[in-house]
Amino acid sequence: MTALWAFLLEYQTHLLFGVGLLVGLLATIHAAMTKRDVRAAIAWVGVVILSPFFGAFLYFLVGINRINRSRRLQHNEYLLQEQVNGKHQVTTNIAEISGSQFESLKKAGNQLSRFPIWSNNDITPLPGGDEAYPAMIAAIDSATKTIAMQSYIFDNDVVGKRIVQALVRAHQRGVTVKVLIDAIGAKYSRPSIISLFKNTGIDVALFEAHFFTFKMPYSNLRCHRKILVIDGQLAFSGGMNIRESFTSEICRGEPMKDVHFQIRGPLVFQLLLVFFHDWSFTTQEKLKPDLWILTPETLPESNIAARCITSGPDNDITSTHRLIQAACAVAQKHIRIQSPYFLPDQVLLGALNTAARRGIRVDILIPGNNNLYLVNCAMMAQLNQVLDAGCHVWRSNGPFDHSKLFTVDDGWALVGSSNWDARSLRLNFEVDIEVYDRPFSTRIGQHIDREIEKAIPITRETLKSMSFIKQLRNKIIWLASPYL
Repeated sequence: MTALWAFLLEYQTHLLFGVGLLVGLLATIHAAMTKRDVRAAIAWVGVVILSPFFGAFLYFLVGINRINRSRRLQHNEYLLQEQVNGKHQVTTNIAEISGSQFESLKKAGNQLSRFPIWSNNDITPLPGGDEAYPAMIAAIDSATKTIAMQSYIFDNDVVGKRIVQALVRAHQRGVTVKVLIDAIGAKYSRPSIISLFKNTGIDVALFEAHFFTFKMPYSNLRCHRKILVIDGQLAFSGGMNIRESFTSEICRGEPMKDVHFQIRGPLVFQLLLVFFHDWSFTTQEKLKPDLWILTPETLPESNIAARCITSGPDNDITSTHRLIQAACAVAQKHIRIQSPYFLPDQVLLGALNTAARRGIRVDILIPGNNNLYLVNCAMMAQLNQVLDAGCHVWRSNGPFDHSKLFTVDDGWALVGSSNWDARSLRLNFEVDIEVYDRPFSTRIGQHIDREIEKAIPITRETLKSMSFIKQLRNKIIWLASPYL
């Protein structure tokens, strides 16, 4: 034993070097063999080589996708088929309701989404918390059977407390209530909103709560979805978290901006099914749809055709990314984008730039005041790549705008939780709504146009006028854009 200890002391430097080399080699091999994106593979290999111990530890901690894909994708296909075959109309006349160019986009979507396009939906935009939160609370108060609620951020503030109180009232009426909050999003406020649910009897779960143990599926993968479903008949979804800063009643100064959506019709079932999957993945509890859905007496008067597009670091990892590519490819007149975090990869930059070079008008609206300093710097460093191709970029005036909107030719729209960045399109679990409807798409386009009228254009001269120090700062931060 003494001899072994003496050997370890004498050769500890060599042993540490050997262990570091072995661990670094294993991390390098794993990154090269498993990463789909060559940039991600190169980045991780570089980190490991530069710092074998720390780099390998960091890679094993946050660089490996441990999501159980088979478990995550256990969709209740028979439920979907039952809805399609028995009750709801699958939309086929896309050319008539949106335009002939969208027939090919529908085919692309059929390959990317597990959900069909269903008609007979009503989708109402709710701009800002002043409209969205009261509507959500009123819907919760009207619930008679079930409430499914899911959010990334659920702050313990005035708005958060009001929603918790409404959920408690519903539970006391005998309504079944399930609440799913992302474990990181729940910590945006102190104390966490979870403390308000204690002793209420409401089932609350945290998505990926064990993010500092090696049992974690992946600490860097968050559930960014926002869903509220009432009695299987009424739903709310979009990009809005639960935060008082989006209400003029409570926040100081002008509230932050966003657009949420109230939904009726068969699309509600798709959103509920997304919630079922996330709840089952998080808690291992499988919910029975027949206990969660009340059959509506009548279908909505509006006849919007739409479906859910889910994406996340599993087999759906490129769904939204590829759908955006396809939408840019079919554009014939006008592409409008509004995103708080606009950091597309080279593939999406190529899709936008190709559209602009084909003569398509491409308008990109980003916030003038961004809540994430590093993201804002990285965005500024990359904008020249779309401006050089003829795209138009605008910075909104006023408070931070969190809206996530995308329209093509006033005939198709994509709205939901996804940003135009790597975190949304590769790392987070997201849910978006693909809408084929001219009146709805025109309304979203007009909303973006009104914001552009008040916005400040960004040109190549604007970027060149920045000091060298700022340009260098932005470029250095931009290098980390896949992880912002």
